[in-house]
Amino acid sequence: MEHLERVLNVFGHKTPDRTPCFEYCLYSRDITAAALGRPCALLHWDECVREQGWQGAVRQLAVDYLDIAEFFGHDLIYVISNPPSVEAPRNEAAAETSPDDPVAEVDRRNRERRQSAGAVNKEQFLIYELLREEMERRKVQFPIIAPAYKHGIWTDCELMQTILLAPEVAREHFALATREAELLVETYSGLDIGFIGIGGDFAGNAPLISPACYREFIAPELKKLSDEIHRRGGFVINASDGNLWNAIDAFLINSGVDGYLEIDLFAGMELKRLKEGYGDRITFLGNMDCGNTLSFASPAEIEQATVKCLEEGLGNGGHVFTASNAITDSVPPINYLAMVNAYRKYWNLPRIAL
Repeated sequence: MEHLERVLNVFGHKTPDRTPCFEYCLYSRDITAAALGRPCALLHWDECVREQGWQGAVRQLAVDYLDIAEFFGHDLIYVISNPPSVEAPRNEAAAETSPDDPVAEVDRRNRERRQSAGAVNKEQFLIYELLREEMERRKVQFPIIAPAYKHGIWTDCELMQTILLAPEVAREHFALATREAELLVETYSGLDIGFIGIGGDFAGNAPLISPACYREFIAPELKKLSDEIHRRGGFVINASDGNLWNAIDAFLINSGVDGYLEIDLFAGMELKRLKEGYGDRITFLGNMDCGNTLSFASPAEIEQATVKCLEEGLGNGGHVFTASNAITDSVPPINYLAMVNAYRKYWNLPRIAL
C-alpha cells in the first residue's frame, strides 16, 4: 500500500498491510540532525533565515519535512504553519493586564478577538504549498495533519475561573475560538489538507474542568468544527494530553471526531481499553510514552513497549503508531532508534541507522 491508502484504511477501520506510523512532533535537534545530515530548519529557524532568506527557509523546511518522513518510513506528516516574514508587534496592553479579575481579563481578550475577526496571515501557510510542490517533484504523496487547536484550557487559569463565575463570557470565548478554527479549516481545505487536529489540552492527571463543563462549553463547539470538516470531506482528530477517562465520551463521541491524538499512557490512557470501548468508531494515533519510556527506559524495554503498543492497536484498523507527544532533546537518539527499529522489525522492514 502507498502512504495515503494505508492511512485511509485505518481511518475507515479496515485492516491495512501494516500499522501506519509517523512522528507527531519531532523536536530533538540531535535526532533530526542525525537523520538529515544537517541542522533541521524548524529547530534552527533564525539561522536558516539568515542564510537562505525567509522564503528559502520555508522551502528548506518543506524539504526537511519530506526528508525526515522518507528516512524514517513515515506515512503521515504533521505540519504546523511557518513563522511569518515579519513578527507581529507585541501587544503591550495585553501583557500589562492584571489577572486579579479573571472575568474582566477574558472579556478583554474576547473584545480584542472580535476586533481582529480572527484574521489569517496567508503567508504562514506557504509551507503547505511548498510541501505539495516538493511531493510532486519527488512523485510521493504523504497525507498531512494540520493543527486548528483553539479550545484548550491548559494553564489558562482566568478562563477556568470564568467558566464558573461568568458562563456567558466563557461561552463567547469558545465561540470565538470556533470561528478562528473555522478560518483555519477553510484555509486548509483550499490547500487540500484532509486531516485536521482540533481541541487542545484540558487535562493532567485528571481533567482541569469538570466533565460536565467540557460537555457544556467545549464539546458542542468541537462538534460544529467536526461537522464543517466532514462537510469538506476531511477527517477530524481531537487532541489532549492527560487522563481523560472522566470525560472520554464527550471528548470522542459528543465532539463528533474521527481520531484521538496525544494519547497519554503515563496518565492512564491505555490503548487496549480505548480500542475495546471505541475501536469501531475512533482511530487512535499514538500511545508510545515519550516522557518516561522513550526518555529513560533501556533500548530493550523500549522494544518491548513498541511491540505491546502495536499489538494493542491491532484489529479493525483504527491505529496509527506514534509517540504520545513531542520527541524533545530528553529522548536519547539510541532510544528513539530502538523504537523505530522495533517497529520496523515487527513489520519485516529493514533496520535503519542514525
